[in-house]
Amino acid sequence: MADPSYSEHDATALAELVRKGETSPAELLEEAIDRAERHNDALNALTYKAYDEAREAAGAGHAEGPFGGVPFLIKDIACPVAGWPHTSGSRFLADEIAPEDGVLTRRFREAGLVLFGKTNTPEFGITGTTEGALHGPCRNPWNTEHITGGSSGGAAAAVAAGIVPMAHASDGLGSIRIPAACCGLFGMKTTRDRNPNSSYDRAAAIGMTVEHVVSRSVRDSAGLLDATGYGEPGAPFATPPKARAYLEEIATPPGALRIAFHCETPNGKPVDPEIRGALEETAKRLESLGHHVEERGLGIDYRRLYGAQRAVSGSNFAATLEAAIRAKGREPREDELEALTWRNYRGAKQLTGAEAMAGWSTLRSMGREILALHETYDVILSPVLGARVPKIGEIDPVNMPPRDVDRRQAEVFPFTPPQNFTGQPAMSLPVGRDSRGLPIGMMFAGRYGDEATLFRLAAQFEQAHPWQTERPPVWG
Repeated sequence: MADPSYSEHDATALAELVRKGETSPAELLEEAIDRAERHNDALNALTYKAYDEAREAAGAGHAEGPFGGVPFLIKDIACPVAGWPHTSGSRFLADEIAPEDGVLTRRFREAGLVLFGKTNTPEFGITGTTEGALHGPCRNPWNTEHITGGSSGGAAAAVAAGIVPMAHASDGLGSIRIPAACCGLFGMKTTRDRNPNSSYDRAAAIGMTVEHVVSRSVRDSAGLLDATGYGEPGAPFATPPKARAYLEEIATPPGALRIAFHCETPNGKPVDPEIRGALEETAKRLESLGHHVEERGLGIDYRRLYGAQRAVSGSNFAATLEAAIRAKGREPREDELEALTWRNYRGAKQLTGAEAMAGWSTLRSMGREILALHETYDVILSPVLGARVPKIGEIDPVNMPPRDVDRRQAEVFPFTPPQNFTGQPAMSLPVGRDSRGLPIGMMFAGRYGDEATLFRLAAQFEQAHPWQTERPPVWG
């Protein structure tokens, strides 16, 4: 196939070309490698390259599965790949090698994907920007002076630049939705435990983190979740079964949905005027598609919610780092953890088990309050970011005091955490660009277990307001 055409196709289309014999897994891989080599100096999206291993896999000629032969990248946190670095973006774990594939890694391979590298992530995935000390900042293909979001920032940069059509991502407090919004992509945070989670990720065990992908097309996300999103023995949560394949759902009109929209922030401060304008324009677009839309906030006690979240996330983070300490047989040195990580770890070690359990109980009860809104509304719409995409260095976990990082993150990323507390699905859709040409994303949250409605709505919106033909300056 001609060189320019690779990036014009989504993963579904590339797999179809392989099935028809119009290209091969080996040819697709070389196209992806070529783009990675041309763009990675500008973007810093890939942190590990397994080209020879991937060439061997692609050259074997096996292209089974719905995405047979499609190149794919893995985020360097959670999802382990046998023999590859597993650093979680931390200098403390810089020499760690995964001993075996994780369950989701195996399912990616069974779907036919050809794994050829790992993507940039901030230390332990704890910030909404990918600017870590181990690998350095990841840069946005739309403007390399700006962030890609986090913590799946490397994945989003690689997809937005056309290196791959979709890439592995995970979401603990917004880490699929934030990078998707920053880079003009589709990002579905699934219902908790829809996909299997890594044993490395202790936030998954309490239902906070999910794993899936960021993608350019809705159908790629739907099709891959069909392939990977089924039960795992011993999963801590029972996810409601889907009624039918998500690929069938996206071919079905969503009907007239009741949609509430808001830009209610925890600190009560207004969002950027351009973000508010994009939210109102999105509401109008939804009305033109036949949906019933009205403004309605969540109406929750954010101070209580985030106080509980700090107790739960903090104790979970302490357990994560202490497991790494036991595995390495030593404590980290001062220069092996970023200041924000040190602060979080030291604070979390002071938490008691009773405080963590009380926090979890509060999150559960408040989660029920949020989910009760879905007795009235099918979908709740809000911005993904409260501000326009920041420049690199504006939220710098390496060089800024932790308190300043906290304050800035609260201003820029106020909307995404509640869905991790409730476990419900939520997606980021590209809805346009700001006055500087950077993407704006909107978040749609659905009922617990109801990715189907979100996929139907996403497909309808994608058809009415397509985004795949828009190209960033760093592309293809």
